[in-house]
Amino acid sequence: MSELKKMVAIFYNECLTVNEKTNTNEELEKLLADDFQSINAKETKSKAQLIGQVAGFWNLMPDMKWEIKDMVQEGNQVVVRCEFSASPKGNFMGMELDGSKSFKTMSMDMHTIENGQIKTVYHIEEWTTAMAQLKS
Repeated sequence: MSELKKMVAIFYNECLTVNEKTNTNEELEKLLADDFQSINAKETKSKAQLIGQVAGFWNLMPDMKWEIKDMVQEGNQVVVRCEFSASPKGNFMGMELDGSKSFKTMSMDMHTIENGQIKTVYHIEEWTTAMAQLKS
């Protein structure tokens, strides 16, 4: 596995997937460039905003798991298809949940790496699939 793919795998396996060994703030500070941007169709988040969001997800979804299904590298870009799952406990997208319901859905992300750090990630997640599963 290339060094760029390994770096991106750390993002999913150690930062997004809840575990007991990772300090996500420290790991994301190292992995993400200072001018990092997380971009989707709705908004762009900074490094600090994403670090805060990940911390919130860890609290809201203490069993959150991201599983890399495909990873393709072209130059300094890595595209990843993941399946991710969780059982939210608390207010999740306007629903009050107690952790008894779970979801499993998919994401597609394109990471650009520059100077040994992730500079941008363009991403889409199937949140509507997750919501439908949690409502059923």
